[in-house]
Amino acid sequence: MSKQSQQKPTSTDQNGVSVIQIQAHGSTSNSAGATAGLQQVPQLVPVSPGGGGKATPPSKMKKTTADKDSEEYRQRRERNNLAVKKSRMRSKQKALDTQQRVNELKEENERLEAKIKLLSKELSVLKDLFLEHAHNLADNVQPPTAAVTPGDLCNNNNSAGNNGSQ
Repeated sequence: MSKQSQQKPTSTDQNGVSVIQIQAHGSTSNSAGATAGLQQVPQLVPVSPGGGGKATPPSKMKKTTADKDSEEYRQRRERNNLAVKKSRMRSKQKALDTQQRVNELKEENERLEAKIKLLSKELSVLKDLFLEHAHNLADNVQPPTAAVTPGDLCNNNNSAGNNGSQ
């Protein structure tokens, strides 16, 4: 089975949408003949006297502006003015909150630095006390070989002399 389609000229409906009409031909295996039907396929094609080209994006299209004296325009301006005022107030409040937090952190930092200095001094004092105590202990403790009688010293000297003569 093969299908063929032919495009017919485009036409524009009441909404400004271009419609291309396609006529489809179908062939069947029986000899009864071909069936033909029309199919409408909507396509967004700009209708302009220049013909063809890209469609204008919505952001570039001219917006229908309300008359500056109309009630709708005044309401929109009032809503916009309130939104801007609210946004600026939020921004100012955020800046104040940030400044307050900065001040709190500076104070905390100063307190912590003072604590570091105090603890460093305390550590230094404790180190000095420990070293002094350790030095005093070393001076007061007599080694076990220091508890010798004067007679032992003579025997040590003699034995040293005897070892050398042998």
